[in-house]
Amino acid sequence: MKRIGVFVCHCGTNIASKVDVRSLVESARELQDVAYAADYQFMCSEPGQKLLVNSIREHDLNRVVIASCTPRLHEETFRKAVKAAGLNPYLLEIANIREQCAWVHDDREEATRKASELVSMAVAKARNSSALDSTRIPITKSLLVIGAGIAGIQTALDVADNGYDVMLLDREPTIGGNMVKLDKTFPTLDCSA
Repeated sequence: MKRIGVFVCHCGTNIASKVDVRSLVESARELQDVAYAADYQFMCSEPGQKLLVNSIREHDLNRVVIASCTPRLHEETFRKAVKAAGLNPYLLEIANIREQCAWVHDDREEATRKASELVSMAVAKARNSSALDSTRIPITKSLLVIGAGIAGIQTALDVADNGYDVMLLDREPTIGGNMVKLDKTFPTLDCSA
């Protein structure tokens, strides 16, 4: 059975000034499989994260939707909090209601309607999410540079300086590309070969 928790962030006044947060929480409570919905002033703060962890445990939530700012800013923060509560961190969805609603709408009613739709979509996605495992794949630190012109040679040198094995490949029997066709180079007039 899916038990989804929805958490709406005020983001100070960034979201709350344009989105009716209380109304958004009430509409989230009506969505299918939503077992708990709440709002908090700053969900990304330490107390906000504690609220998230405690709510997951207390209400036996197995999916989480956070309506807040862009995932680029705090997705990792929220994933860690979800994991600390004992839930797979990939059972988290974020609805970006700050940049996509509060910051682009002047009409509070329209911003709230759009935020409600984004939360509804995030809940639907969370409902169909499944737990994922993180895996580590070992890599071989080697690189093939195709083209032994001046750019290829410089790339090979830069990458080799960073500890990679480098293979330089060119279709011609000599390296240097178009540089070897020149007599002198500016500004030093050095021999290009």
